[in-house]
Amino acid sequence: MVMTFREALNGAMTASGLSMRKLAEKAGVSYEQLKKINQGKTQSTNAEDALRLAAALGVSLESFMAGEFQGPPTIAIAGKVGAGAKVPVFDAYPKGGGPQVECPPGLSPKGIVAVEVEGDSMEPVYSDGDLLFYSRNGHDSVPSDIIGHRCVCEDEEGMGWVKQVKAGDEPGLFHLISLNPGANTMWNVRLRWAARVQLHWPAQLAKKS
Repeated sequence: MVMTFREALNGAMTASGLSMRKLAEKAGVSYEQLKKINQGKTQSTNAEDALRLAAALGVSLESFMAGEFQGPPTIAIAGKVGAGAKVPVFDAYPKGGGPQVECPPGLSPKGIVAVEVEGDSMEPVYSDGDLLFYSRNGHDSVPSDIIGHRCVCEDEEGMGWVKQVKAGDEPGLFHLISLNPGANTMWNVRLRWAARVQLHWPAQLAKKS
């Protein structure tokens, strides 16, 4: 169903959560013109303005005029990982049932996992409540390129951790290093899998829903 421009404009503001002024700024169109249209003082607009608004919302002109708006892609938080705290990996929420978080710019939502930090052993780099994003190459894989990097990993007991991973004293064993000087390092741990952290979002930036 094709809407009037006024209806499409109001639908766009509702779907995006943006005020009319913010939407106008984002699209690079006249706020005063949008205000007049919304107040019914004028019916005139032009295809260029409609096209700019649609592009600002990431939809086609046809979708904009039909009121079909898609929000930014999201990722479900899979569970929690311990930064000193002992937590079963992924047990915080049912599969796919965790809070949704807006996918960070530059990351594809496909194949990306988000987990929440619990504990303070990785302070000051990662804090309790922060989100970490990573991608696993295989279900049970500890790739060689993890050494020396901050990783999300799971030990043999099914506990999930975020630590800096270093080679252990024997093949197949790893030292899990805490960045917080007051926290304990875990020595010679056998891992089920490990994946390098691709992106870190402080808790205050995460837009959960």
